[in-house]
Amino acid sequence: MSLRITPLTDPAHGAHSRRLAWLASDADANPVGTAFLRLFDGGQAHLAELTVHVHPVERRQGVGSRLLDTAVAAARDNTRRCVVAQAGAGSPGDHFLPARGFRKVLTLRYSRLPLADVDIPSLAGIIERPHSGYRLASWQGTVPDDLAQTFADSRRAMDDMPMEDTDHGTTTWDVDRVRAAAKAVEQRGDHLHTVVAIDTSNGSIAGFTELVVPGGGTGDAQHYGTGVLPEHRGHGLGRWMKAESIRHAHGHYPDLGGLLTDTADSNTHMRHISDSLGYLPTHTTLQYQLDL
Repeated sequence: MSLRITPLTDPAHGAHSRRLAWLASDADANPVGTAFLRLFDGGQAHLAELTVHVHPVERRQGVGSRLLDTAVAAARDNTRRCVVAQAGAGSPGDHFLPARGFRKVLTLRYSRLPLADVDIPSLAGIIERPHSGYRLASWQGTVPDDLAQTFADSRRAMDDMPMEDTDHGTTTWDVDRVRAAAKAVEQRGDHLHTVVAIDTSNGSIAGFTELVVPGGGTGDAQHYGTGVLPEHRGHGLGRWMKAESIRHAHGHYPDLGGLLTDTADSNTHMRHISDSLGYLPTHTTLQYQLDL
């Protein structure tokens, strides 16, 4: 196939990353595939995240390989040491990536909680059981000013999340970054709801869980992250916060279908929490990494 790769100007630059984009087109200028390469900063400045899409009719004609080569060259030019990409288990990408030198580094298990099946009295029992030394709090959208700094500090709870063999690095959070993340959700029309566990001895946040609900309040919401600081683990805070998040979604979004979550296969503790709350497995995604 006669193929042309055209760099695109991508407007989806974040405050802490930027994205490169390319369009593949055939001899008649018909688009046949795209590639996007996200370049992170801070503690992930070594990392690039790749997404390649090829029209099903145009596969096995070298389109994906050309886009991949272009993106990998750009990653090298931007001094990245690795490129990661995800593919559904058994999908074309699951066969394509290892054939191009990528190695599997992470297995993500996805699950869904149908809100129509939620046992509210049972959920209330989990939420209302006292957790000595802690209380729950929540907010919609951007974190309140009085909790902004401790919320930013609590984000280090994710630093040691199981990532198997991924060269993931760490994300550095400050108040500006947590506010920018909430603003990004708001600007695309969705709703961010955060539940936190607060240490009553000093008012600091010990853990958090975030849920993003589609703007129309229909379809499925997505859990963005649940984390408990190492010094506060072992008190059941993760399950407690997640149960409150479920109750909020059930009570405030009657047309919402369900809640989606993804967890590393090796994160058995968080997978157990989701299982205990009624989440059901849906599919598996594999993360691949190419070391440059």
